Amino acid sequence: MSDIGDAHVKVHFRMEVDEDGWPPVPVESLWAVDLGDGTVRLDNTPWFVRGVASGDIVKVETDDEGLRWAEETVRASGNCTVRLIVLRDGGSAAARQTVLDSFHRFGTTGEGIEQFRMVALDVPPTADLPRIRRLLEHGEAEEWWQWEEGCITAAWTATDSDQGASGESLGI
Repeated sequence: MSDIGDAHVKVHFRMEVDEDGWPPVPVESLWAVDLGDGTVRLDNTPWFVRGVASGDIVKVETDDEGLRWAEETVRASGNCTVRLIVLRDGGSAAARQTVLDSFHRFGTTGEGIEQFRMVALDVPPTADLPRIRRLLEHGEAEEWWQWEEGCITAAWTATDSDQGASGESLGI
C-alpha cells in the first residue's frame, strides 16, 4: 500500500458470514484513493472480501452518514489476492514475516495480521505466478499454511502448477 494521504478514503464492503462464523466480521473496510467520479481505486489487500484486489476500480455509494459502500467493480486491476493462515510456529510474527519474504522474491507484496495468523498477498500480473502457485502448494503439503484464492485472474487460473517442485528448487 502507498502512504495514506488526503485522497485516501475508507470503503466498506458488506460480507456474508457463513454458518461457521467466517469471515469473523460482517464488514471489511479498505483504504482507497477517491477518483472523484463516484469510484475509488483500492489501495490495500483485503483480508476477507472476495472478488476484489488492490488496484481495482470500484463504484461506491455514499450513505447519509458519509460512509462509502462498495457497489461493484468497474475495472479489475489484474492483481490477485491470495490469503494464507500460517500454521508453522503457531503463526508467530516471525513465521508470518518469513512467509511474506518468501513470496516477495517472486514479485508479491502483502502484510500479516496476528489475530488470525494470516498473511494477505497482493499478486500483480508481473509476478512469477507459476513459482508462487508451486510454493503455495508445497507449503500446504508441508503443513506450513493453508491458503485460499480471494480474487484471481485468468492468468492465475491458466498457471500450470503441476510442474512439481521441492522446497530446495523453490529456495526455501
